[in-house]
Amino acid sequence: MIKRSKAKAIADSMKSGKAIILTGARQTGKTSLLHMLFPDMEDVLFLDGDNFDVQEIFRTLSAERMRAYLGKKKTLIIDEAQRIPDIGLRLKLITDQLPDILLIATGSSSFELANKVNEPLTGRKRDFRLYPLSFSELAQEYGLLAEKRMLPHRLVYGSYPEVVVKQGEEKIILKEISDSYLYKDILSWEQIQKPEKLTRLLQALALQIGSQVSYSELASLCGIDAKTVEKYLNILEQAFIVFRLGSFSRNARNELKNSRKIYFYDNGIRNSVIANFAAMEGRQDAGLLWENYLMSERKKFLDDKGLWVNSYFWRTREQKEIDLIEESDGRLKAFEFKYSQQKTIRPPTSFTKAYPEAEFKAISPANVEDFLFLVSV
Repeated sequence: MIKRSKAKAIADSMKSGKAIILTGARQTGKTSLLHMLFPDMEDVLFLDGDNFDVQEIFRTLSAERMRAYLGKKKTLIIDEAQRIPDIGLRLKLITDQLPDILLIATGSSSFELANKVNEPLTGRKRDFRLYPLSFSELAQEYGLLAEKRMLPHRLVYGSYPEVVVKQGEEKIILKEISDSYLYKDILSWEQIQKPEKLTRLLQALALQIGSQVSYSELASLCGIDAKTVEKYLNILEQAFIVFRLGSFSRNARNELKNSRKIYFYDNGIRNSVIANFAAMEGRQDAGLLWENYLMSERKKFLDDKGLWVNSYFWRTREQKEIDLIEESDGRLKAFEFKYSQQKTIRPPTSFTKAYPEAEFKAISPANVEDFLFLVSV
């Protein structure tokens, strides 16, 4: 079992006396991580919120009844907790009246679980998010050189745990994840009546990674209105399928303001949406796949390191651009992503004039470990 970087932080939080909330897309390994933390499960009551009888337990929950269910067990894990009605209030009851019990709740939708537990558990919880396997986790498991050699494979098939460990079955696994999660779960949350519109939106987003997106243009492509596009994007973001990146501007006249790009959390999911698993060699979207991969992996890296960073892209009206700008502690760091770096990459002159204090670095497969593994450049 591949060691997850979140394991130590979660283990340390078990001593805090607070509930632990673990969110992340389905199939990212939340349950496996908990089994890693509790290998024998003898002292754990594990309840699956997808099961009707578990939902019934919580419908009429009291401290005495939960104590009876627990017996001598000191840890309660509730998987897919967002499925349980009024879960926030139920978790508050447990934390307030059973303070000696370690409470862990997981969910595959931050939209559903966070909305239900944030207010009732204010000051009573620690939040963690689990992503597909990161470059850093895989490099520590298989070795840095081996993982760098696997980059063309990761760019096509992504890094979901089952995809990583079952080579040769990647397409089947990604189809199962897409069919069971992207469409069924997401569609059921908001009772979306036209799933083909959501499918079309996902395909449009997959073809526009690395480009600025327009809600009105997406609406026209998908046959829905701009407000519905934004609603669907919110759902997809809260479901850990895509994330948005805003534009950076310090009021220079030629800088684009209020623009956005959208990336997928996993390259394999992106490619499954458009049914394109062609090898990297010869792909016209190779550079875009590299950009999407680095954007998503950097999010994992910063989250694992506990670093607070504001992230943007930068572009002018003259189409001068930089892929990623990070702002932290008053410092600016600029990154340009090149899958095939054949010459020295320099930032646009307009950027260096506007932000002479900013650091700049080009990231290619040759030095990717500096960006995602060895140091926080």
